[in-house]
This record gives sequence, structure tokens and C-alpha cells, in this order.
Amino acid sequence: MQRIRLVYSKGDELKYTGNLDMHKVWERSFRRAGLPLAYSQGFHPQPKIHQACPLPLGFTSEEDLLDFWLDSDLTEPDSREKLEKALQPGITILEIRIVPPEEKPLQTQVISATYEVVINDEHRPADLEELLDTLLNKNTCVRERRGKQYDLLPLIESLKIDECNPNILEMTLAARPSATGRPEEVLDALGIALQDATISRKKLLLVK
Repeated sequence: MQRIRLVYSKGDELKYTGNLDMHKVWERSFRRAGLPLAYSQGFHPQPKIHQACPLPLGFTSEEDLLDFWLDSDLTEPDSREKLEKALQPGITILEIRIVPPEEKPLQTQVISATYEVVINDEHRPADLEELLDTLLNKNTCVRERRGKQYDLLPLIESLKIDECNPNILEMTLAARPSATGRPEEVLDALGIALQDATISRKKLLLVK
């Protein structure tokens, strides 16, 4: 069984396609490409496709990760050529490589994610830098998600204004299964409405 990792981008065409639907998009793409997908064991076998980290609706990504398994070996160029012909608009393959089958599950390797948040010019707070300082200098920033309270501050690894564009926020947030920071929560804590910004995930950072 061969394990292959895809590095790809997800564009505007698919930003309102949820995680479960993206799984189906990939499954259809692999089938159209004629790739011999490996399946899980049990009563309801499923194709072995693992996405690294769910992307919220409305977000694009510049560098996402996905692992899939094949029942027979293919070369990297052959797999890429077949897939690129089968992909629907909105997905661009950046890299494809073979990884060891025994490597830990991809989703357990993700530790944080970087985001670029572009604030609409007419809705950018004039005191944005001051708002950032106020947030980051708090002792706690209690938020609520799914009826449970949590502290947002430990999940913010980095938060700053882009040096070249004052309308862009650069964020690095924790992305562990039990501790995930969400950029829309950071915006809300700053008093910026989600509809007044465009969010793109730039990169997923893996444990070394």
C-alpha cells in the first residue's frame, strides 16, 4: 500500500464547500483519474483519504495538505498528471510526494496554522494597532464555543499588521485537536465583523 501526500490550494470556487463535501470532491477526483484507491477494513469500507485540518466555510487556502493511499504503486509524476486532468476548478496541486505508510496520521501532526485576513478598507478600525495591543496585553480573553467557555489568548501564537498593507492582519493560531484558534474569533474579539474581512489560510505547520 502506497501513501501519497498532496499539497494544494483551495480557491474561491470552493470556499463555500464544507469539509465533508470536500472529501467527496477528492474521492470523485481520484476515481476520475483512475487511481487505485485503498479502502479501510470493516462493514463499511471507505477510501483512505485523510485531510489535515478542516477549513471553515468562506475561507480559501494557499497551502493545504491531504494524504491518500493506493493499492498499487505509482510514480509521483504519473499520479500528478492523472490527478490534474481530473480536478475541478478551485483546486491547484502544488506538490505531490510519497510519504512512509507508518508515519503518524496527518491530522495529528498539525500544531498551528497561519492566516492572512484582509479587512475591507471602509471597515478598518482607525485604531487597529491599539486594538491589537489591548487584546494581546490582556490576562485572559474568555470566549464561548458550542456552549463551552475557553481562553482565546493561549491560542494566539502571533498577531500583527502586515508591514506593507495596513489592511492585512497576519495570524498564527494553534490548530491542535484539543486547542484550535479560529481567526473569526480573533476578529470578533477585536470588534471586526467577519463579513468585513476576507480570510485565507496560508500554511499548516506540522510538528517537527
